Amino acid sequence: MNILLAGGAGYIGSHTAVSLLDAGHDVIIADNFANSSPVAVERVREVSGKPVTCYRADVCDKAAMERIFQENNIDCIVHFAALKGVGESVEIPVAYYRNNIDTTLTLLECMAKFGVRNMVFSSSATVYGDENPIPYAETMRRGSSSHPYGWTKIFMEQIFEDAAKADPNLSVVLLRYFNPIGAHPSGRMGEDPRGVPNNLMPYISQVAVGRREKLTVFGGDYPTPDGTCRRDYLHVMDLAEGHLEAVEYAAAHKGAEAFNLGTGTPYSVLEIIRAFETATGVSIPYAIGDRRAGDLPEFWADASKAERVLCWTAKRDLTEMCRDTWNWQSHNPKGYEE
Repeated sequence: MNILLAGGAGYIGSHTAVSLLDAGHDVIIADNFANSSPVAVERVREVSGKPVTCYRADVCDKAAMERIFQENNIDCIVHFAALKGVGESVEIPVAYYRNNIDTTLTLLECMAKFGVRNMVFSSSATVYGDENPIPYAETMRRGSSSHPYGWTKIFMEQIFEDAAKADPNLSVVLLRYFNPIGAHPSGRMGEDPRGVPNNLMPYISQVAVGRREKLTVFGGDYPTPDGTCRRDYLHVMDLAEGHLEAVEYAAAHKGAEAFNLGTGTPYSVLEIIRAFETATGVSIPYAIGDRRAGDLPEFWADASKAERVLCWTAKRDLTEMCRDTWNWQSHNPKGYEE
């Protein structure tokens, strides 16, 4: 199949591109590189040994996207094109609503115009909100969000469900990620956030490589075994393989359907720090700070539906997640800049 990765030069998109290429699919990437690097696309070509068509294009730009659809016989879209910083979304909410919802509407309009019926959407566990009990299961209703980023994911899922109800030929797979970490085992690809990292693992790895002085742990008094937040972390290559299964499922499926992608096992912030130190031999200085607004004490996935329907399970353990992260960061201390 010819797969369009909207926002495909980012962390998850680039790793998914490798999995798709390794499985024999052709990949087209559209990215404006606002939060990614063209070097990531070069590394995808290098690691996979396969050609990749890449357009520098804003997915909100309908004319640019129509040209991409016109020039390529697209069979399926994987939609990664979104701003993703929780804290940043609170600071610039209008930009988040404009970008994230516009990319979705533009892609749906292009799909309708060019007869493309299959979509895999990069959603998030944040759609469960804080009203649902853990572990989160797909049978639960979407909750509410404490930040605009989460609301955009909730709204986009609703848009896709409404579009699928209106068009019986439309197939949409909603992938609700938990917390992806790790990197490609080659060490040539990994997470390279712009500015100060929002997520735990890239911050830890930047402390380990000397780019940051120490890690601040947001809160040490949560009702968890060690007082720090617990999350469901999964290896980015497991997540990438989940997208491969979702693309193939979408081709034989109609309607909108959601799947959790996680391990079902939560780890605390302190457990992640210790696991990284054990896997790499590098000490991570840290200090306990104040809680961060909007953080839940803990959540994790019930991923049994993905195993049952998509035949997908997370295979890589926490040691491998930490080791591959360090393999990437230690060989690329400044990310894709080098």
